[in-house]
Amino acid sequence: MPSLVHLTALALARAMLAGPPHADGLAARMGVCLQADALWLVPLAERCAALPGELWRRQTHRSLARLIEADPGYREAWASAARPEARHYLLQVSEHLHDAPLGLHQVQRPEWPNSAALCQSLGISIEALWRLARPAAWQRRAPLGEQHYRFQMLPKRRGGWRLLEVPHPHLMPLQRRVLDDLLVRVPPHEAACGFTRGRSVLHHAQVHAGQPVVLKFDLQDFFSSVPASRVHALFATLGYPDDVARALTALCSIATPEPVLQRLRESGALPWPQAQRLRGAHLPQGAPTSPALANLCAFRLDLRLDGLAHELGARYTRYADDLVLSGPRRLADARQRIEAWVARAAREEGFALNHRKTRCELKGHRQSVCHIVVNHHPNLPRDEFDRLKAILHQCVLHGPSTQNREQHPDWAAHLRGRVGWAAQLNPAKARKLQRLLDRVDWSL
Repeated sequence: MPSLVHLTALALARAMLAGPPHADGLAARMGVCLQADALWLVPLAERCAALPGELWRRQTHRSLARLIEADPGYREAWASAARPEARHYLLQVSEHLHDAPLGLHQVQRPEWPNSAALCQSLGISIEALWRLARPAAWQRRAPLGEQHYRFQMLPKRRGGWRLLEVPHPHLMPLQRRVLDDLLVRVPPHEAACGFTRGRSVLHHAQVHAGQPVVLKFDLQDFFSSVPASRVHALFATLGYPDDVARALTALCSIATPEPVLQRLRESGALPWPQAQRLRGAHLPQGAPTSPALANLCAFRLDLRLDGLAHELGARYTRYADDLVLSGPRRLADARQRIEAWVARAAREEGFALNHRKTRCELKGHRQSVCHIVVNHHPNLPRDEFDRLKAILHQCVLHGPSTQNREQHPDWAAHLRGRVGWAAQLNPAKARKLQRLLDRVDWSL
């Protein structure tokens, strides 16, 4: 149960946030809240008014209450006979969009000054928003039939399992609306190549083509490593009031239900650290908003690693959880120190490296970035080209249905996509594949 000291601080915080942050006004509103003219109110108001504008703009009634509780005058008042007592509650917090931070002032943001405006933009009622924005404690304990997500376990290519948390059809369009109206307009760091307009995995590979050394690192549980608190901080940084930031955060995050965690534990697919990340509210892998939010929340990590690369005379890019540094031969000699620096930066920014996937690839051996060979220029791996050529050859001889061993629903589109991808990497080789594809009789 919250203490009376904390509840009184919350009441004072709401009073302070009900108007502009001028010392006289802050002190006056706190006096109205307490129905008293205490001497310690003016110094407290002056200290709060002296906060930098950006820091004040990010204050919520909860964070401001913590500042009030730490104030010496407030603590002394509770030790005296005249203890503070909230008698009049000022609950109307100023509703408006705050200014965007430096560098994002040209971003066109939707006008969502309050929850009502957000609901109107999304085309839902306040009651619907309340049902969709349930707290993490409810999500963990509610029956699966009442959840807004479906859960699916997929095997990873190199062993283990990946948990997909896919929003139901009534939630997915709302997340896409948030993505299209807001998130795609906020630029991530220049080093982020995944899930970003104008950049792709090919751009990620091109940056590192022809380099003497390629260092590759992998982040563990990229999406679930981004907690809801960081998502809330992002929306608050973009200028949205606390109630709007909390609603947007709840729409875009999930706390994995206990029955799903139990199933993962019983299958042996869930290490304890991963279970703790999933138990807390996090970005769901499967929601359309998660890639963009993860990119934005990883901005400081990209900034630090890009600075590290600059100091090393190297290049840095990131595609989702795939981190790559490339550069001169001396990187190989310092790879252990570089790995330690990267791991520290990742840890301090809320992520963790999967050290088992760290690789150092030299010029004399095959260098690849996201399965794209980059020794000289981005190219299709030879074994992949040979496999695809063999499949197409068998399709010509025996019919395409005989080669669809993985039961792709649209086998023709799948093969055309693989040939098209090869054409982006190596047009000369892709022409050989295209000639085979053109000879396939799809009626067989």
